[in-house]
Amino acid sequence: MYVRKYRQSDLAEVTAIADAAWRPIRKMSREALGDAVSDILNPLGDDVSKGLQVKAQIESGKYGVAVCEHEGRIVGFVTWTSEGPVGEICNNAAMPESGLKGVGQAMYRFVLDLFREQGIRVVKVTTGLDPAHAPARRAYERAGFCRHLDFTTYYMELK
Repeated sequence: MYVRKYRQSDLAEVTAIADAAWRPIRKMSREALGDAVSDILNPLGDDVSKGLQVKAQIESGKYGVAVCEHEGRIVGFVTWTSEGPVGEICNNAAMPESGLKGVGQAMYRFVLDLFREQGIRVVKVTTGLDPAHAPARRAYERAGFCRHLDFTTYYMELK
């Protein structure tokens, strides 16, 4: 398993991984927010919404992107950005059905090493506090993220 910079030809696999990895999160979000709000937030459907978000992020040119490969197949991706002394790990996921351990850790090491080379002093990552995000929280903690601020996002449907 190794991590490399993203290539344009990786897009379909990256968006498929994003959609698959976010299925439980989208399901939880729909249950929490209801159909009306979820349909507005994800107008093309929950099954493709995360892939489309990641595609837009990649195509903006404002983010670094890398993929993790195993035996010639992409099994994960990570996006990141930085401003001044602060770096941020953004969208990232491992292919749920790969069964491989360490994909996330390999990708985080790759990005953290890039940040160190760039002189980044602080790195942040944002994730949910709900049960669907528990695997992400554990992965970030294993990577060394240990300080956090908790917050909540409220939604209201206007009629």
